Amino acid sequence: MSISHQSVRAILSGLDASRESREELYRHFHRNPELSLQEHETSARIRKELVDAGIDVTAVGDTGLVAVIENGEGPVVAMRADIDGLPIREDSGKDYSSTATQTDPRSGEQSPVSHTCGHDFHIMNLLGALQAFSSHRDAWSGTYVGVFQPAEETAEGARDMVDKGVDTLMPKPDVYLGQHVLASLPGGVLGTRVGPTLSTAASIRVVLHGNGSHGSMPHLGVDPVVLASSIVVRLQSIVSREIAPGETAVVTVGSIRSGSKSNVIPSTAELLINTRAFDADVSEHLHEAIERIIRAECDAARCPKEPEFTYYDRYPLTDNDEEPTLAVRAAFEDYFGADCVTDLAQVPASEDFSVIPDELGVPYTYWGLGGFADRENAPGNHNPGFAPDLQPTLDRGLEGAVVAAAAWLATEK
Repeated sequence: MSISHQSVRAILSGLDASRESREELYRHFHRNPELSLQEHETSARIRKELVDAGIDVTAVGDTGLVAVIENGEGPVVAMRADIDGLPIREDSGKDYSSTATQTDPRSGEQSPVSHTCGHDFHIMNLLGALQAFSSHRDAWSGTYVGVFQPAEETAEGARDMVDKGVDTLMPKPDVYLGQHVLASLPGGVLGTRVGPTLSTAASIRVVLHGNGSHGSMPHLGVDPVVLASSIVVRLQSIVSREIAPGETAVVTVGSIRSGSKSNVIPSTAELLINTRAFDADVSEHLHEAIERIIRAECDAARCPKEPEFTYYDRYPLTDNDEEPTLAVRAAFEDYFGADCVTDLAQVPASEDFSVIPDELGVPYTYWGLGGFADRENAPGNHNPGFAPDLQPTLDRGLEGAVVAAAAWLATEK
């Protein structure tokens, strides 16, 4: 089977008429981002738009939403959009740049907030697709589900929705879809791939216990600054000497904190470490090696206490299932033409997108959408300047969401 072009054109027939209002709503979301698990106004506005369109919507937890459009017999297709912003001050130069601030629950301090990852586009893509499917029910058959997920940026949102019973608030999907705007693809181009697509990730907070002393009497103490320095250097050997050359792995020490005065040897040091891998076994190896090396270095330094390890911001592998990925790829090529579709290279960033479909036992696929005409000078996601071109990104994201779902909901033999 292939998608019905007539059906897809009917579903998307309001694209031109709604463009101005969709652009204005996008600017609203862009100007008013909210931090993870604090997306109260964002969630309220999404709910209002859905209710105004006559679409059933249910809250999941404090800020998550599930929208369901039942339209006769047929497959159940779910699509997810993440809705949270980042604690980054935007520097894009757009006349609709965010100047929002919010209390960061992790630091307890006021923080700038921006959509410098593109989640505002994801909100609009899914919201527009839901409104389009709802307005043209005679052009398709089945059930379309929209999952508006909070807290992707802290790896808490998908798990929170699972814990709050998202599986009881929607029919079990036959497929789970996701889309992310990227700087690495040509503007308006959709990129897909089968298999590992986004890496696993984990952050590790390590507390090293030394023995404080006067700087003039180092022999009376155990210096955690020297220890931390040795550990940072030693950790660099994991990827180069323990991981096979054909595998991809990253170990980053992003922070060392210790001491407050030049002539005082402190009692503790803290390391913040981040890992990435495209294979769960490699990820496990990285963590085992990090702990092994740190424990050995602490033992060699005569530390009075064992190091402490705290894992957080843990993201699973995004591993696209073959059948739905090929179905979406074929639908894209059929509708947009080969020039608008490309192979997506593995992205070393990470997502909690797969948590819900894995929990439900549902196949999934996740693709990229190019956001910049000037790809050579495009800032990457999480850069203060990341603000994709409004068009054609806004229209193509909506079109991509509809065409992908049409591979199940609007087909012809």
